[in-house]
Amino acid sequence: KFPSCPPPSRIAIDEMDFTGLNSNPVVFDTSANVRKALSLEEEDDEVIDEVDTMEIFDLIRDIKDPEHEDLTLEALNVLRLSNVTCDNAKNRIHVFFTPTVPHCSASTLIGLSIRVKLLRSLPARFKIDVAITPGAHMQEAQVNKQLADKERVAAALENGSLIDVVHKCLQDGNRIGADAPPISSAA
Repeated sequence: KFPSCPPPSRIAIDEMDFTGLNSNPVVFDTSANVRKALSLEEEDDEVIDEVDTMEIFDLIRDIKDPEHEDLTLEALNVLRLSNVTCDNAKNRIHVFFTPTVPHCSASTLIGLSIRVKLLRSLPARFKIDVAITPGAHMQEAQVNKQLADKERVAAALENGSLIDVVHKCLQDGNRIGADAPPISSAA
């Protein structure tokens, strides 16, 4: 299990078997979390829009769950719009995520996937914090410590096997920049 394993850079792909952790997850209706489309008359190309909470949520909502590859983190209620904050003045993004079960061993991988997506999608000026919703996981402090450790995150991103799993979670889900090329594992 992730929290008791070595840092993410040393996790082998064959240790990442999430089968049966939550074999019958509850799937939630996600239709309410939609940004109102602007008409051409309402759009103004001269105005620079700040990054907002909905834009951050749109970037991460379609990340796939490692155990249930056909379900998104939003559909499983792991990610909620209300748990995303964006402070442009302080250049900070904060995302809380809620694992589907309190003993979820994929929590570090989910958090890493969220962090990678935001690091690749946002300007470098933003400080990105990703953490488990308080009280939602048995090893919350350990997982949050791993996700906040820049060196562990960097090491994880150099591990080919681990980054392949992250890429699998990130593929096919991108509401913003849908014309962007697919993510390759050479990143």
